[in-house]
Amino acid sequence: MIEKLEEVEQRFERLTADLSNPAVISDSTRLQKLSRERASIERLVETWRTFKRLRSEVAGNEELLESSDAEMKALAREELPALKARQAVLEEELRLLLVPKDPNDEKDVIIEIRAAAGGDEAGLFAEEVMQMYLRHAQRKGWKAEIIDLTSGNQGGIKDATITLAGTAVYSSMKWESGVHRVQRVPATETQGRIHTSTITVAVMPEAEEADVSINPADIEMQVMRSTGAGGQSVNTTDSAVRLIHKPTGIVVKCQQEKSQLKNRVMALKMLRTRLYEAEQEKIRNERDALRKGHVGSGDRSEKIRTYNFPQDRMTDHRIGYTRHNLPAAMAGELDDVMTALQTFFRAEALKQQERA
Repeated sequence: MIEKLEEVEQRFERLTADLSNPAVISDSTRLQKLSRERASIERLVETWRTFKRLRSEVAGNEELLESSDAEMKALAREELPALKARQAVLEEELRLLLVPKDPNDEKDVIIEIRAAAGGDEAGLFAEEVMQMYLRHAQRKGWKAEIIDLTSGNQGGIKDATITLAGTAVYSSMKWESGVHRVQRVPATETQGRIHTSTITVAVMPEAEEADVSINPADIEMQVMRSTGAGGQSVNTTDSAVRLIHKPTGIVVKCQQEKSQLKNRVMALKMLRTRLYEAEQEKIRNERDALRKGHVGSGDRSEKIRTYNFPQDRMTDHRIGYTRHNLPAAMAGELDDVMTALQTFFRAEALKQQERA
């Protein structure tokens, strides 16, 4: 472990030096890539440096135990238990931080939200969950954008696609993929009966051009007029774009921009991400049989969370985590559940690494 930590620290120092290099500063793509890599290992390096300082203190105090100075010897004996306890905590933290990271953790995300079972109530909840993620992004300082949206018949949405961009967005949001269930009394319910509805959420790491190669001949592009509310030019020009990837049948659509070109660029980004996610899903299915047996598949078809409004609680079924104050959660206060998910799945990954 020590050898690995020293390698990471050396890499961190090289990255720090590279980020001061004028050639790197003038290349925005490379600058962003190196900045993200440095940020991804900064906590590990800081923890390692703290551990090294603490290790030196422990060694120094152990030497003092052999001192002929009775006062210094007593002081060292008094301090050692606390120092060793702190050292043990940091050693465990380092072991967790050394668990191989998901290579997608630093990526931005594209999120697809769809109403599922429950009719209009599912559509209303789908819109609320979309707003919940947008508010969470605002709290985190991420850039959020709605890039496609289909409205429901009685309000709410049938489906929506949003992007979130910032620091390590995927590492926070990736556990949101799955079926979200809501239990509450719909506004249209006259007898006060609680209804259960579901929506699906798919969180995909945004693919870069280097991640996926697409043959232009494999893409069929269709243009149409945008639908729904909008400003000037909406519904008057063929600005909406639909791309069909012929080999896979994947279809993506973007209509939020007034410019057909901008919509095409965004649609191509969505298509690239969908293709990348399909390949990642194939890899996960081949690799994660053991994890599925312990913590569930995390698949989109699996019910992951229940929002029970009458009982004012949100329960994540994968980790048995329940929180109350549901209005605060819907207002974007999700750090607690996301931290609990990250901690749980990181610990599971560590167990698997130790068993391997």
